Amino acid sequence: MNASPENELNTLRNLFIPLALVGLTAVVGCRREATPAAAPVAAAPVATPQPAPKPIAPDTKFPTLKLTTLDGQPFDLAAQRGKWAIVNFWATWCGPCLKEMPELSALDAMREHIVVVGLAYEDTTEDDLRAFLVKHPVVYPMALVDVYNPPADFDTPRGLPFTYLIGPDGGVVKKYTGPVSARMLEEDIAAAGGPAAG
Repeated sequence: MNASPENELNTLRNLFIPLALVGLTAVVGCRREATPAAAPVAAAPVATPQPAPKPIAPDTKFPTLKLTTLDGQPFDLAAQRGKWAIVNFWATWCGPCLKEMPELSALDAMREHIVVVGLAYEDTTEDDLRAFLVKHPVVYPMALVDVYNPPADFDTPRGLPFTYLIGPDGGVVKKYTGPVSARMLEEDIAAAGGPAAG
């Protein structure tokens, strides 16, 4: 007996729908099995803010120093080449500074190969500083430097007095934190190849 086309169609539908569902289940199941469970994703490390890079310090091996002294004259450290230069940071309130000033003044006056410059490192006025130097005179030039903007090629003094010995070639020979004496400076000059002390 031949089945009618309508019966055949119903039979095919009855067979196709369950097969289609089985196929879908298999495909979905495969996908689940083929896709491994996602591992927990580690949080990306949070970037710690870094401090801004420090500016490169100027080369202080051969420092520059240009300023106007209290008497209105220009002072240029480069113009002192050929001599031993003593750059002395000091303040009017600093007892050891006042004690060494006469010796520095004598060196500048008596030794042709030595030049001294004093840099007043304090928050004061030029007029007050001039009045102070009337009572504590020296022969070497003096200048007032800004404590908030000291000369760029020199270390910021951590204490006073603070002194640099600069050689005839313009290079730093030695730095001194604390008081210096004429004898100490002359001995260091001689040790660095300069004239003998005395």
